[in-house]
Amino acid sequence: MSSEKKQPEASWDCGKPALNDTQAAHLIEAVFGLLVSEIKPLPSYDDQNFHIKTTDVEKTTNVSDFVLKITNCEDSKHGDFIEMQTYVMMFLKDKGFPTAATVSTRDGKVMSLEAIDCGSERKEHMVRLLTYLPGIPVAKTAAGPDLLHEVGKLAAQIDKALEKCNHPKMKSLDRGNYIWSLANIPLLNQFVFAVDQKRPREVVEQTILEFKESILPKLGGFRKCINHGDLNDHNILVQKTSINQGDTSRGAISKTQDKYRISGILDFNDMSNGYYVFEVAIAIMYMMIESQDPLRVAGYVLAGFESIIPLTPEERGALFILVKCRFSQSLVMARYSVLQYPENEEYLMITAKTGWKHLLALADSGKEAIEKIWFDTAKAYNESRKM
Repeated sequence: MSSEKKQPEASWDCGKPALNDTQAAHLIEAVFGLLVSEIKPLPSYDDQNFHIKTTDVEKTTNVSDFVLKITNCEDSKHGDFIEMQTYVMMFLKDKGFPTAATVSTRDGKVMSLEAIDCGSERKEHMVRLLTYLPGIPVAKTAAGPDLLHEVGKLAAQIDKALEKCNHPKMKSLDRGNYIWSLANIPLLNQFVFAVDQKRPREVVEQTILEFKESILPKLGGFRKCINHGDLNDHNILVQKTSINQGDTSRGAISKTQDKYRISGILDFNDMSNGYYVFEVAIAIMYMMIESQDPLRVAGYVLAGFESIIPLTPEERGALFILVKCRFSQSLVMARYSVLQYPENEEYLMITAKTGWKHLLALADSGKEAIEKIWFDTAKAYNESRKM
């Protein structure tokens, strides 16, 4: 076998920002007129985020914690889309969803395109400041059936609410060849070279083929909507509400179960015009990542989603392949992004820690067996709630 390194079949550099804490603090003062008292970097895939505290609470209606979002160069070229996703956050907040609020710039705008010194050159990045949402990511909880049901319900409620969303820049949600849209699974062929293990690569290639043969011809029959597009286990925040105590009488061992409420919805960067079934498939895939019982996760999430938006038989029949498609997107693009940004490997490979195992398990078990587990679990959960 030749030891010569295989040349990449695709090259994509989004221009990820790389400001240090001092630069970020100066940016906040210059653009928003706020003095930073504390600043801490937050993980991000393509952009750069900072958690900041300010003492200027009089200027910010007694709020002191914020997130500075610095968008990568490539996405910063699409101001209409960033304006649209910011509007959607505000729209959902007005509808009672726990989304962030925006902080106006010095000249009263919700975002600002800034030329930032990147060492050898100055690059333009869109900059926004959002209120910091409380809570911990679902990924840091032992998410049980009730919380998973709430996640599925949330996904449907967002899509349902956005049916009434209207804005002059709605056209920007037609994302074209956006790599993270589930409609664009065939584009993964350009990046599969990053997967260097035979079996995982074969499963991804087979999944892409299944999408082309079984999903693409049916897209016209699926119901359209605006998708959040990335309701993953790090983009949904929760807070504890109570603890249920088990029977402690007669010396029984006490059992406790944490109860949670959803306290935050993050990251609208992957929004697009899509389909209801895309949203639930994405939520299912990410909720499987940390679960101790991953094959039943889909049933609980599906039960929650269908309590708001029941799927058609055709949409239900597409779920298995679409979940595999999202696994493939996440895992392939993570491997590719590590080649681009090796210093960010720990964050980029979060999904991969268990994701490949789950994808291979789905492929090995097959559609019929997995669907039986998913649909039986959803039915049993719904029946238990009626008791």
